[in-house]
Amino acid sequence: MTAATAARHLYLARHGEATPDESALTLAGRRQAELLGERLRGVPLSAVHHGPLPRAEETARLAAGRLDGVPLHRSEAAGDYVPYVPAPEELPPEWAGGMPRRLGGVAAEERERGAELAREALARFTGPVPGEEPRHELVVTHAFLVAWLVRDALSAPRWRWMGLNHANAALTVIRYAPDGPPSVLLYNDTGHLPEGLRWTGFPPGLRVR
Repeated sequence: MTAATAARHLYLARHGEATPDESALTLAGRRQAELLGERLRGVPLSAVHHGPLPRAEETARLAAGRLDGVPLHRSEAAGDYVPYVPAPEELPPEWAGGMPRRLGGVAAEERERGAELAREALARFTGPVPGEEPRHELVVTHAFLVAWLVRDALSAPRWRWMGLNHANAALTVIRYAPDGPPSVLLYNDTGHLPEGLRWTGFPPGLRVR
């Protein structure tokens, strides 16, 4: 007999706006984190996972403070790292020059560690879950990991995480069903943030109203 599996709803949020030295959240970032928690108050979350850096940990703590006893879990796999560095020949010819140059300064050791953590993130946070009860989890992380997991959900080439940006405290939701492909239900949603708190951490030329 095949073991039962149920859907996983993965809620992904980038940390709130950070101070220039990235050691803490700004006042705006703290408010973004609180509003993220308010947005998720009615969701039956079983856990909040967060990366080890202060800006992610503080965001997770403030968001969880608006939830009802949801436990916090620190995870290296939810951290800030480059998940994959493509070779030029993997890319469309028109992009093969510029895109790899942006990651040219990533050391070999950092590339290997990033790839290892990216695999761990896929194993830990994606796919249907054992049993018959759906699971809802929040991962407070960084823009690169959100892009990597969205790319994976869409079965896009590994290099395609590049170019997917995410605003501070924006929300992405992916559903992993036991009987079909993953569904990206929300991406970079800032509907819980007022106008003045939207789009921080996002390239100005890519912001839309």
